[in-house]
Amino acid sequence: MNLPNWRLSLLTFIFIVPVTLYAATEQGHEQNSHDRIEVVDSHGKSDHDEKNHAEDDVEEESGGVELSKERQKAAGIKVINLESRLMPIEILALGEIKMNAYATSQTSPRIQGQVVKRHARLGDRVKRGQSLVTLSSVVMAEAQGNALITAIEWQRVSKLGKNVVSERRYVEAQIAYQQARATLLAYGMTAQQADNLINSNDIAGADGRYTLNALQDGVVIKDDFILGQMAEPGHLIFEITNESKLWVDARVNPETISGLKAGAAARVQIGDIWIGAKVIQIHHTLDEVTRTLVVRLEIDNSKEQFHPGQYVTANIQVGVEDRAAMFLPMNAVLRSPDGDWQVYVEEKPGRFEGREVDVVRQVSGLAVIEGLPVGTSVVTEGAFFVQSEQAKAGFSVHNH
Repeated sequence: MNLPNWRLSLLTFIFIVPVTLYAATEQGHEQNSHDRIEVVDSHGKSDHDEKNHAEDDVEEESGGVELSKERQKAAGIKVINLESRLMPIEILALGEIKMNAYATSQTSPRIQGQVVKRHARLGDRVKRGQSLVTLSSVVMAEAQGNALITAIEWQRVSKLGKNVVSERRYVEAQIAYQQARATLLAYGMTAQQADNLINSNDIAGADGRYTLNALQDGVVIKDDFILGQMAEPGHLIFEITNESKLWVDARVNPETISGLKAGAAARVQIGDIWIGAKVIQIHHTLDEVTRTLVVRLEIDNSKEQFHPGQYVTANIQVGVEDRAAMFLPMNAVLRSPDGDWQVYVEEKPGRFEGREVDVVRQVSGLAVIEGLPVGTSVVTEGAFFVQSEQAKAGFSVHNH
């Protein structure tokens, strides 16, 4: 039977195309099967398992951060063993940071003189005995000349001895010399400066110049003079202070501090920073305007973060609660990447890891926490630095 050409073509399409599609499908299945072939080692682990295990190891390594002792010290990291304690009962007071007057000194001339040379400037760190300023004074020149004359006379008389000169002359020469030297000291020369002048026996050295030295170690916070200025007795030339310890004068209602004594614990909030403090003085007179009492606190400022004149909030401990709890400074409790509260614990010396905790309540910069056993070593200062270092370590691991 002869079929038309168009019918023959249709039959060919019907039978050949399905066969071709089936072959292509089977080839694809074989290819996929080949792609899924895994290499299994002698322990029954595939290369796919090894890859997942390696990724898990990276996550474990990036879960903590290791810091040397030097870096911990530089960052101010402090660690305590967590314990259950009685919560403090505190009173809130506003205060102001003050300069520590017991660690401050002022340099002033005792006689009229002209400033001829500056040896230190505002902001300089100076040591006790370091030269600050050189003055020139007519009064000092007269005293220096008299000291040289009496010193020479005393040397002559003392060599002759009492057997040659009368006892009265001997004593008069000795007293005259001692008084002349004491005058130099009273006018502002140091003992070393006075002795160097006297031992030189050089009348040209009596030119009225002398140098005022620093009375303590510290930082120059005031230098109120210019070169060539005539400085009157008592004029403040330099003021030096040691800022490692500062005062906070907190004003409180006197009725709220019954039984408060020096040495009581306190905390001070300066901006976003909380720092420990202690009560060192309690004034005994009220402010006539505010009718408040000043309670003076002392804070550590060894890092020179704070400065006189800053306003602060002070929490002064006047008792403790009846119920014990585990609590940390709020600065030690941070938010984890997923938004939960966490603290950093020292798993082993130098290695810190984040641990999630529950914050039960917050009280004036303190966080009452749950979720960690007593005795856990927890970072109380420098937690933000540890978190930053962990974040950098995680970034470098995942981004190579």
